[in-house]
Amino acid sequence: MAGVNKVILVGNLGKDPEVRHLEGGVSVAHFTLATNEYFKDKQGTRVERTEWHNISAWRGLADMADKFLKKGQQVYIEGKLRTRQYQDKDQQTRYITEIIADEISMLGARPGGPAGAPAPAEATEPTASLQQEPELDRLPF
Repeated sequence: MAGVNKVILVGNLGKDPEVRHLEGGVSVAHFTLATNEYFKDKQGTRVERTEWHNISAWRGLADMADKFLKKGQQVYIEGKLRTRQYQDKDQQTRYITEIIADEISMLGARPGGPAGAPAPAEATEPTASLQQEPELDRLPF
């Protein structure tokens, strides 16, 4: 049986997506997502813990993220966990764990708008559910 690598997150964008265009016209967007957890400590004080996630979106999903996603916006993300290594400027090997997004859905109010106000229809309808198209050469059949 094959393993399962699935991540589901709901949080707020920490920055606008940064998009790069690679050789062959392939685009990739990188941004951070903050998820919050609340609990009470031993003294009964409510404590908030924020976890930051590195998100990558590829191809058409990257282009849609660049067009519609803004810092502070609440989003739902489905994807898979991936760890990669790279060489920093001092030639030290570094590792980064990121979520490769397969689907991004905008939630909540539009940034800069009044709380609870929905985003205009023209901004939400095309992005209600942004999904990465499967790569034909990676289909399991």
